Amino acid sequence: MKFQNSTISDFTQILKLYDLAIEFQKTVFDKTWLPFDQKMLEKEIAEKRHWKIVINDQIACIFSITFSDPLIWKENDSDSAIYIHRIVTNPDFRGQKFVPKIVVWTRDYVRSIGKTLIRMDTWGDNQKLIDYYVECGFEFLGVITPTKTVELPKHYEGITLSLFEIKI
Repeated sequence: MKFQNSTISDFTQILKLYDLAIEFQKTVFDKTWLPFDQKMLEKEIAEKRHWKIVINDQIACIFSITFSDPLIWKENDSDSAIYIHRIVTNPDFRGQKFVPKIVVWTRDYVRSIGKTLIRMDTWGDNQKLIDYYVECGFEFLGVITPTKTVELPKHYEGITLSLFEIKI
C-alpha cells in the first residue's frame, strides 16, 4: 500500500471513482454528492493536494486535503490544520478500512509540515459516518449549517455538517 499524489493521468479514473461513490451513496443514505467541478479537481492535482492509495498498481482509495477551509470552519479555520475531503474507496477495495490508514498517514504528514490538527466534515445527520469517524480517532465537535455560497459545491446547500478534529 502506497500513498501517492494523484496525477493528471489518473483523472479519468478519479472521475469514475467519484461517480461510483455517488451511486453507492444513493444506496446507503438520503443525500449524495453531485458531480464535482473538473477544474477544481485539476487544481487539486496540480497543487499536489489530491492523493491516492495504491495497492497492486490499482487506485484503491482517493481523497483530497486543503490547508484552509474558511467556508466550513469560519472563524475556527486554523493555519495549523489540514482538512481532509472526499474520501472515496474503489468498490474493488471496499471494506479495507481506509480512514484509519488515512489518519495514520495524515498524522505523519501533519507533523512533517509543522501542523497540529487534522479536520474533516460530513453530513450532520449521517449518524453511521459520525460514529465511524469517532471510532477512527476523531473528536466530534458538533454540527453547523454552512453559509450558502457559490464557492461550495451545490450539495452543501440546505444541509448541516458534523465537524471532526484530531489534535496532534
